[in-house]
Amino acid sequence: MSQSERVAVVCPSCSPGTETVHEVLKPGGQTTVRCTECGHTHKTIIEEEREIELSVIVSQDGESFSTKVDAPAEETLAVGEEFIADTPEAIMLVRITSLDIGDDQRVEEAPAEDVSTVWTRVVDNVKVPVTLHPGDGRRDETRSFKLSVPGDYEFVVGETEELNDEEFEIEGIHVRLNATNYRFDKFDRDGDMVFAKDIKRIYGRDETSSAWSAW
Repeated sequence: MSQSERVAVVCPSCSPGTETVHEVLKPGGQTTVRCTECGHTHKTIIEEEREIELSVIVSQDGESFSTKVDAPAEETLAVGEEFIADTPEAIMLVRITSLDIGDDQRVEEAPAEDVSTVWTRVVDNVKVPVTLHPGDGRRDETRSFKLSVPGDYEFVVGETEELNDEEFEIEGIHVRLNATNYRFDKFDRDGDMVFAKDIKRIYGRDETSSAWSAW
């Protein structure tokens, strides 16, 4: 605990019943703090958060590996939340896709100390599936591929993308089940935007298959 740290504790002078912001003057068992509201200096005991070690499964591009991550025991974990996983392989931003508790029972939300395994997916760099139909409208000649992009890359319905030697107009986007902050799981109106990390699949018109199309 550094001397510049601030904590929320009760002040015996101006706020004995409600926590206020205090500046830490001298850390230790009996921490010396100063109230930022009235300037009163006093000693208090600051409870340290109890941490536990979580078992985390990280999935990326069809492959998975296990690692360990420290977390506050009383913190609530929920599907869709993201956190930094500092692993021997790399430091990754991951999203919780499932939580195991007890006898492999899967839940959407639980206190960290109740969780046996956290299942996650890497979202800082992702591969987005794309399905295109030809610009001349021949739907029986559709083709699919994956684009490697940063997780926060924005794909917008109605816009033309030029990525990885591909050029296509986005006509629709399907959203992953564990993506948050979206009202729908499918978007097809011009201007609708979805982050790459939230995309299940993009559907579009292949601009490289025809120089011009009235489709």
